Amino acid sequence: MHQNYHFLQHLSRRLKTELIGKEIVTCFSQNKDELVIGFADESKEFYIRAGLTAHFSALSFPDDYKRARANSVNLFKQMIGQKVLDVVQHLNERSFYLQLTDEMLLLFKLFGNRSNIVLYQHGEPLHLFHKKFAADAELNPLHMDRPLPQNFAAFEAADGNLRKLYPTFGELPTDYLEQQNYSSATLEEKWELVQQVLEQLDNPDAYYIIRYKGKLRLSLLQLGEVVYSYPDPLEALNNYTRLYLSETGFSQQYEQAKQQLTKKLNGSQTVLEQATQQLQEMRRNCSYSQSADILMANLTNIPPQAQEVELYDFYTDQQRTFKLKRNETPQKQAEKLYRKAKNQHLEIQQLEEKAERKMEEIILLESALQALAEVDNYKQLKIYLRDHTNLLSSKQQAQQQSPFRVFETEGYKILVGKSSQNNDELTQRHTYKEDMWLHAKDVSGSHVVIKHQAGKTIPTTVLEKAAQLAAWYSKRKQDSLCPVIYTPKKWVRKAKGAPAGSVIVEREKILLVKPENPFEKRK
Repeated sequence: MHQNYHFLQHLSRRLKTELIGKEIVTCFSQNKDELVIGFADESKEFYIRAGLTAHFSALSFPDDYKRARANSVNLFKQMIGQKVLDVVQHLNERSFYLQLTDEMLLLFKLFGNRSNIVLYQHGEPLHLFHKKFAADAELNPLHMDRPLPQNFAAFEAADGNLRKLYPTFGELPTDYLEQQNYSSATLEEKWELVQQVLEQLDNPDAYYIIRYKGKLRLSLLQLGEVVYSYPDPLEALNNYTRLYLSETGFSQQYEQAKQQLTKKLNGSQTVLEQATQQLQEMRRNCSYSQSADILMANLTNIPPQAQEVELYDFYTDQQRTFKLKRNETPQKQAEKLYRKAKNQHLEIQQLEEKAERKMEEIILLESALQALAEVDNYKQLKIYLRDHTNLLSSKQQAQQQSPFRVFETEGYKILVGKSSQNNDELTQRHTYKEDMWLHAKDVSGSHVVIKHQAGKTIPTTVLEKAAQLAAWYSKRKQDSLCPVIYTPKKWVRKAKGAPAGSVIVEREKILLVKPENPFEKRK
């Protein structure tokens, strides 16, 4: 009911006492779908924060608003310096406007997920906050009143149909009337019940935050469970918006982020499985170059113009049947096979790179989902959504933002940071307390992480390979032997203000290894 006409009547009257005579001193946006307007006079500042998202639109009125130094843009610049002359509520409509000096009007259209704010001058629209609602440019704030016949004659003609006569009621007043046995009452009794509800809506005892049908609602009527009550509509709407976002809004955005990440994770896993299967099939089949080698080694054993011949395959130590073309020499066919072998090698290389990219994406997405599971309030969720914007957008951005290389051995994933900034991101955002953390001792280098597997101890062979990577991607790369420290991530922390990649390590152990990339040997 926070955008119900009857509540907006009270809100606009209350805003009139706050805004008339004040000057608009700022108007900006620093979050998507949010507009902040600041008003001031000699004695007081007043802020309106309009959050007009697709899932929840509401106004709130913070006592103070600290503007961010970055990612903030000025909007509706023409109205800066204008004063508020009046606040006008539209009749039977969920909208009101501020009448400003210099013949400007600022319309607040509060139509649920189609809410918008529009600035006019001399009757012409200057700016739409949400440009996606282009039709709002056709609205005329001076002609948005909606007169409705609401006398007993009209009530009788409509046979007490509330939707026809009182479309402004919405769900809560309608349900409230039903609890008063509205449906079974006579027409005269229905009329009397409606008048009583109208009196309560026009002169509420308080403004209530209620829990009704499992949802948090703002109400002018005592319905369901009353959670809080307030004497002032500004205070009530402020607290309702805060509570809703921290409860209901949190759940919606949380689930949306979770579904989005899960969908991307499933997609990346499918692509990785397909690429891996293709690689296995290509490696299982005899390579083109081997077939060409066998043909060249058996030129004297192939009859002229033969279409099929059985030759000794010295790669597998067994006989193998070859199909040939009558009009081509074995040398010519071997030459074609060598060309195909080159293309096959490139295809395998591309598939390996594709599989590596997908593995990086999977680690990032799994890590993001694990971090999301630790978010339990709206404030944390806002920070989380800001920090994971790249993963919640396009796949290409996610790939470009990958902060680490990925290696896999014996079922364990090993992550290697790509730079000092990436080291910070890897250790602080994608590593958890039971993961094993490694780094070349006493020199700069990549952070290396072995992802923990529940109920399993990391094999020595996996630990040694990860240590070799830590040594290889460090300043000790050219040493014959390199000491590498390792410890569970829970003993690694970053000091406040420390440079990128710098951490404090406790309870470490040391492993002496030869610097090398043990995975290059397999290529």
